[in-house]
Amino acid sequence: MPFLDHLEELRWRIVKSLIALFVCLGASFWFSYSFDILPVLVKPIAALLPDGKLNYTNPMAPATILMQISGVLGIVLASPVIGYQLWCFLSPALSLRERKVIVPVLGFAALLFLAGIALAVFVFVPVSIELMNNIQSSALKPMITAEAYFGFMFFICLAFGAIFEMPIVVLILTALGLVTPAVLGKARRWAAAISLVASMVVTPGDQVVGTLILWLPIYGLYEFSIIVSWFVYRARLKREAASESIRAE
Repeated sequence: MPFLDHLEELRWRIVKSLIALFVCLGASFWFSYSFDILPVLVKPIAALLPDGKLNYTNPMAPATILMQISGVLGIVLASPVIGYQLWCFLSPALSLRERKVIVPVLGFAALLFLAGIALAVFVFVPVSIELMNNIQSSALKPMITAEAYFGFMFFICLAFGAIFEMPIVVLILTALGLVTPAVLGKARRWAAAISLVASMVVTPGDQVVGTLILWLPIYGLYEFSIIVSWFVYRARLKREAASESIRAE
């Protein structure tokens, strides 16, 4: 198509994506408000709260938290439509082999992101808050507020979800020829040290257990990324050898 036709198609893809996003945001807000999903999100730490409820100090906190949850849920619900519109715009420029590869990779990336969020919500957040709550002092009285809890949860979920995308990043870099399995294997010690420091920065307070809970999956993902890189690198070498044999003929 001519360039202006491409721009017109892109404009309509964006419009459809925005419509889907606004519809999903509205549906998510209605669902969150009507069915009160906040107790479900508080459940991982309910046993640590005196009456099973969070306190809040800002009168706008309930509405703000509800809108934040609705925003996250709306983006998740709209992501298939947005991804489909993006795929429809880009797929004509891709070869058949590239189409067969990209779809499973995108699906695997979504599963990794959800796995990171699940680990954060059901393991890391409860353990971290319990450890912090056990640090008692005669001058301190624990009071977990709703703003602090949900802010902490959203930050940790985003961090875990992003970290779990490491194999996808390594896959792309290997496919582009920027890294190789041999280079990743030699950098194991650096990866272990850097991931440990990053885990110490992300985890709040002086928590050995919390740091290990984050560090173990990070380094495990690095080792898994080496395996992924090996398969991609091997496939790339085969393609390059096939191309050279065709040119030789």
